[in-house]
Amino acid sequence: MSTVQTKSRPSLISGLRNFNLRAYGMIIALALIMLLFQVLSVVVQNQDFITPLNLTNVILQNSYILILAIGMMLVIVNGHIDLSVGSVLAFCGAVSAIALSDWGLPWYLAVLVAVAVGALIGVWQGFWIAYVRIPAFIVTLAGMLIFRGLTIMVLDAETLGTSGTYNQLASGYQLFGYDLKLLTLVVGIAGAVLYAFFEARSRSRQLKAGIAGSSQLAWIAKVVVVVAVIAGAAFVFYSHKGLPIIGWILLALVLLYSFIANRTVFGRHVYAGGGNEKAALLSGVKTKQTTFWVFVNMGALAGLAGVIVTARLQSAAPGAGEMFELHAIASSFIGGASVTGGVGTIIGAVIGGLVMGVMNQGMSILSVGQDMQSVILGLVVLAAVLFDVWNKKRSSGGGLPLVGTTSGGSGEAKRKKDAEKAPAKASAE
Repeated sequence: MSTVQTKSRPSLISGLRNFNLRAYGMIIALALIMLLFQVLSVVVQNQDFITPLNLTNVILQNSYILILAIGMMLVIVNGHIDLSVGSVLAFCGAVSAIALSDWGLPWYLAVLVAVAVGALIGVWQGFWIAYVRIPAFIVTLAGMLIFRGLTIMVLDAETLGTSGTYNQLASGYQLFGYDLKLLTLVVGIAGAVLYAFFEARSRSRQLKAGIAGSSQLAWIAKVVVVVAVIAGAAFVFYSHKGLPIIGWILLALVLLYSFIANRTVFGRHVYAGGGNEKAALLSGVKTKQTTFWVFVNMGALAGLAGVIVTARLQSAAPGAGEMFELHAIASSFIGGASVTGGVGTIIGAVIGGLVMGVMNQGMSILSVGQDMQSVILGLVVLAAVLFDVWNKKRSSGGGLPLVGTTSGGSGEAKRKKDAEKAPAKASAE
């Protein structure tokens, strides 16, 4: 009588051995960085770092970088780069300020104008990149110069002030006159409960299929930690003034783009095109259209970020958004994006941006000079890319690459060679 062998449940040790550093490494790093600054702030400044006011300021001061990082993550995952987002942000912010003050449009139409202008800029750049096949680096470098010049032109090299509800988008705590403080706590608790529910349902399905990737203890620990973080963050914001308006906008964007990236055909095509464009093309993926819409999306998000920057400064300035493209790119790489494309998550981009924001906030509280802050952040970006290279070699069973080898490892090089041979083989058949 034959017996059917079932797959044994993984032990805690094997679960730790298979721990996904790329997925959870930066979350752990963010928590450790916050704890480090808490200790240093108490020792050096005799004050707490982890306070509702400081955490709210991190969101307010880095909101536009987080918005840019969401779009930049999709661009990098698709195998490209966008150097123009800082200039596009400034131009769209200037247009929205003009629409608000000179054209007399209400604030919500001024916001829509900025997003629409950003999307049209994305159409312009996406056309050259996707269909004319000019490298994204060149097209967006040109865009960085063009739209910075246009910003100075439309503003006549002067600042243009904004006022009213428009400015509340970047720093307000009330929407249409309603206080959002209690809603922050309710949504936080509901989010924690829903996360635990969906994780439990997913775990049940994995156990029935015999494909559970971690031990029961490790899974429970992960769920407990995440639930505690969600509920704790909701309580922290609630104890101040609640989540600001821009925080709700960011939350909506994270949920929307996480769904698009993980649950839609377009999201899968973005990853497929960035992982191996030729193989994706042979599989039926319309890589040109995907690249085109990725840049349209990036332009629209840059327009939205332009509104937030303008609202926070309460004016549109010719120099707004300088170096923001580098901060968005750095946030994506710190958050787990691969330099070769095809890897990265929306949550990772936001975590990467928060890491940079927390470090800036913490170093400012500790009176660290701007020069040293730049040096430290540069080393963090370099460490993140080094981690990406090491993680790839770890997955393929090797060590760090030698000089002259590709960062993707021998397996990736072989896949690329096979993909290049595939068209010739198909035509021969």
